[in-house]
Amino acid sequence: MATRVIGAGSLARDLGNWRSVGDDDEAGGRRSARPAYLALAEGIRLLIHDGRAPLGVALPSERDLATTLGVSRTTITSTYALLREHGYLISRQGSRSTVALPPAVPHDGTKPVRGIMALMSNEVATIDLTYAAMSAPPEMQDAYATALQGIPAYLGTHGMDPIGVIALREAVARRYTQRGLATEPDQILITLGAQHGLRLLLNVLTAPAARVLIDHPTYPNAIEAIRDVGARPVPVPLVPEGPGRGWDLDGIRSAARQTAATVAYLVPDYNNPTGLLLDDAGRAELAAIARDTRMTVVVDESMADLQLDPHVAPLPVAAFAKGSEIVTIGSASKSFWGGLRVGWIRTNPALITKLLGIRSTVDLGTPVMDQLATIHLLEHEDSILARRCAQLRSQRSALLAALAEDLPDWRVEAGPGGMSVWAQLPAPVSTALAATAPNHGVLLAAGPRFGVQGAFERFVRLPFSHPEAELRVAVKAMASAYEALTPRAAEPLQPLTVF
Repeated sequence: MATRVIGAGSLARDLGNWRSVGDDDEAGGRRSARPAYLALAEGIRLLIHDGRAPLGVALPSERDLATTLGVSRTTITSTYALLREHGYLISRQGSRSTVALPPAVPHDGTKPVRGIMALMSNEVATIDLTYAAMSAPPEMQDAYATALQGIPAYLGTHGMDPIGVIALREAVARRYTQRGLATEPDQILITLGAQHGLRLLLNVLTAPAARVLIDHPTYPNAIEAIRDVGARPVPVPLVPEGPGRGWDLDGIRSAARQTAATVAYLVPDYNNPTGLLLDDAGRAELAAIARDTRMTVVVDESMADLQLDPHVAPLPVAAFAKGSEIVTIGSASKSFWGGLRVGWIRTNPALITKLLGIRSTVDLGTPVMDQLATIHLLEHEDSILARRCAQLRSQRSALLAALAEDLPDWRVEAGPGGMSVWAQLPAPVSTALAATAPNHGVLLAAGPRFGVQGAFERFVRLPFSHPEAELRVAVKAMASAYEALTPRAAEPLQPLTVF
């Protein structure tokens, strides 16, 4: 298969004002004292660390990039040579140079150490920011009490219904219809959560070594699920800040064509971890891309209920589909409670039939009690979600205020919803920070957990699902941990070695 290539225009857009990266004049302004090739190489290096230039992808040809940037080809040649010397490009005879990370930079996506022995050896009380989930609302008790009253109607059956009880499928279908996407109960399959639904879909829609496009960064357990079925995640970077932030739809189209990906997994509704939201125009374009490339897009709506900023909620992505190119997965876990393992898949009945064939080899259905409890919660969702979103909004404000006070050099642009912010660090030290943070009283999920092949060393996800007082303490702990670091990774590239 042909190597995926970053377009010269896309790379130039992401580089921005690359000539001034890292150059401050004495008056605080910007200058371009360094050679152009060195400034350009530094700009590309930052894109690699941020996951905006994915590993294994080829850079544009020297001729194309020189023309696009308006520099000499010699400048591009020297830039690529410098990146090769420092291990950021790998060149093979007869093929393009591809993006890499130097051997000294960790790029295995290792999970942060947070086992029980690590916690027992830590005398400091720890605040766990490795998860984004809230405690159950008061209505949860009523939900299970109501479910208990309704369970006798099901006790005369075997209780194993792999498609889900009809009352819940009707409630979920009605919910989609109210959001502007006409849906029938036979288009709904009840699952053990969104993660379970994704795994079922991957088993049906992919084959070993198949390419699956993902937005980058994304939900880390989805990356693991893709790998577990033998498929290969193909990252398409999000633009996390600035006026054009969000999904690179041209990049998605290009990646689908270049990799022949037949499946994509995207989180356009308050992306985890950035909180970004894809607008209606982008959703229409995404559906068109899926049709044009014959790609099935699995849309994860787990965060869709968590709208924090005032805006008109966009239609579900599947509302823009003309066939079966968009499959939607949802969950009650983020909206109501993580311990409620109930989710759903919305798709066509033919695919549901295939999914049921796979499901029988994994499990025999979602617990009836949990399904009945979910029906009660959906009936009272307006008041529950309004209160939970107000709580999240307040906690987000507390987190942002604490970051501005204690870590003013960190860049944070909150998305309009979700449960977390995606903080950019001044240096690529996310893994080191996550490793030392428990000694200061906080557990963190390092940025590379949300990407592939070592991306996002300059980022960390910060959930605001904890109480405000805990968030303020956690930020002070992060500031203490960050101050203790002496990162060599922050050192700039040195000029080319002259022999």
